[in-house]
Amino acid sequence: MDKLKCPSFFKCRGKEKVTASSENFHVGENDENQDRGNWSKKSDYLLSMVGYAVGLGNVWRFPYLTYNNGGGAFLIPYAIMLALAGLPLFFLECSLGQFASLGPVSVWRILPLFQGVGITMVLISIFVTIYYNVIIAYSLFYMFASFQSELPWKNCSVWADDNCSRSPIVTHCNVSTMMGDIIRVNKSWLSTHNLTCINGSEAYQPGQLPSEQYWNKVALQRSSGMDETGVIVWYLALCLLLAWLIVGAALFKGIKSSGKVVYFTAIFPYVVLLILLIRGATLEGASKGISYYIGAQSNFTKLREAEVWKDAATQIFYSLSVAWGGLVALSSYNKFNNNCFSDAIVVCLTNCLTSVFAGFAIFSILGHMAHISGKEVSQVVKSGFDLAFIAYPEALAQLPGGPFWSILFFFMLLTLGLDSQFASIETITTTIQDLFPKAMKKMRVPITLGCCLVLFLLGLVCVTQAGIYWVHLIDHFCAGWGILIAAILEIIGIIWIYGGNRFIEDIEMMIGAKRWIFWLWWRACWFVITPLLLIAILIWSLVKFHRPNYAKIPYPDWGVALGWCMIIFCIIWIPIMAVVKIIQAEGTIFQRIVSCCRPASNWGPYLERHRGERYKDMIDPKKETDHEIPTVSGSSKPE
Repeated sequence: MDKLKCPSFFKCRGKEKVTASSENFHVGENDENQDRGNWSKKSDYLLSMVGYAVGLGNVWRFPYLTYNNGGGAFLIPYAIMLALAGLPLFFLECSLGQFASLGPVSVWRILPLFQGVGITMVLISIFVTIYYNVIIAYSLFYMFASFQSELPWKNCSVWADDNCSRSPIVTHCNVSTMMGDIIRVNKSWLSTHNLTCINGSEAYQPGQLPSEQYWNKVALQRSSGMDETGVIVWYLALCLLLAWLIVGAALFKGIKSSGKVVYFTAIFPYVVLLILLIRGATLEGASKGISYYIGAQSNFTKLREAEVWKDAATQIFYSLSVAWGGLVALSSYNKFNNNCFSDAIVVCLTNCLTSVFAGFAIFSILGHMAHISGKEVSQVVKSGFDLAFIAYPEALAQLPGGPFWSILFFFMLLTLGLDSQFASIETITTTIQDLFPKAMKKMRVPITLGCCLVLFLLGLVCVTQAGIYWVHLIDHFCAGWGILIAAILEIIGIIWIYGGNRFIEDIEMMIGAKRWIFWLWWRACWFVITPLLLIAILIWSLVKFHRPNYAKIPYPDWGVALGWCMIIFCIIWIPIMAVVKIIQAEGTIFQRIVSCCRPASNWGPYLERHRGERYKDMIDPKKETDHEIPTVSGSSKPE
């Protein structure tokens, strides 16, 4: 482009001149798709995908699963499940979004009967987005609390009670009275009368670590249960607001702005993990922690247990973020001929290797904590919230320069959470863009910020004194088998109904023709292995389903009922949309069902120059409402 003929504050398309304040400010002048826009660089997309896939679970769940399921032996079922379930689904979703340049709802023009599957994905993403930013708020609070000369949870302070102790607490013992009698008394009577226990008569119970009481009494101000909502914890509410402001600022121009932010948020966690690993490796007891994680404690007999294989499959499935709609949304902004196959391989391997790498950083520090406390590693290792906000902060408090290491750790959790959150919000805004393209072009910024504001307000219940119970409730119901149902229907719909061979032909239009042997593995997985594995995991999850509880506190009946209502609200759109599409179709009931199982007449590559002979008769995909209703004649495309 000649800058003398077209100043920098104009966008040029041939001889046409469009001002920079144009409605399409989120579309670059070099973008292939001038309606939706494309990633500015391939690296923007790859880092966004890595940031989406690599999240908090890689740090606080995978290391514990590895330790709990045989150490290094667990990597065998983990790698097998990656090949059989994770990678096939990941590749399928990346290809689907890139081929049609549509988000997770509109992409179901491929199979109108299953459009509810896309709605389910988006709704579950919305629920998870609400509580995920609360976890980011927790990280912000702990990061700010670490800016002190001494970490506030290093010692039992004014907020602690009598159970706060790093050593076991005497509950009962024998004492000698002034009359010479020996009686057995409890702890409170002992302290009231200022007496001393007779040696060897003490009964002990474990004390609560300062970090545990800080988490419950200060950070959460946790109530006695979900029934006791309490007040909004104001500093958590402010941290939640800050988290949403960061997300909104990163996404105000869509992928054009978030694609730049991820250069920091996706890469920085690796820098911190490396620093923590180097520091942890220099500490006493680090080798013991690592040996528990993946070395000498490897137990290959564990591989005979079905639970180990289920854990491997579940971890792969959720870690890669398949069936949430985000992979389809992010891939929809790729250029048509992008090599989505190599992208899928790179992102999946990066995600899995990150999980393994994070385990070394976590267990080296936990090994040191076990060493200085005189405990076994198994006694200090935790998972989930307990690892991130109790066990690891406790270990960091024992290190010289604890505040520095704590700031690093919680800033890492912040960045890990943010880039996953970016993709989740992009999933929502992409859906809105596909359904209301004109509104999104004119008002992308207010719509994006409006979404963030609404989700912030919905998340306020999660920063009350009962907030942690709400976070756990949504996670327990919405982030579980609802996603499995969506994934199973997705792969059955695309491979078995739309046609696996036809889908492979679509992929070859993007990445070029491949020899039949290349597709042999993918056919085996897509047609048989992957759906069977997902069905097995779903059945196992339903059989093993249990009422939620947090910190051994059971949920009230109304809380459990609310959890069921949330997940039913998400998945009920699958049959609802199927019925709607059948009613809108023409012909007898059988003809209507058959027509809804055929692609809509506007299904295919978004841009005309990519349609080739196979899709030459397809209707412009921008014409949505009049042509998305299937007819008896079905798609104009040949089978």
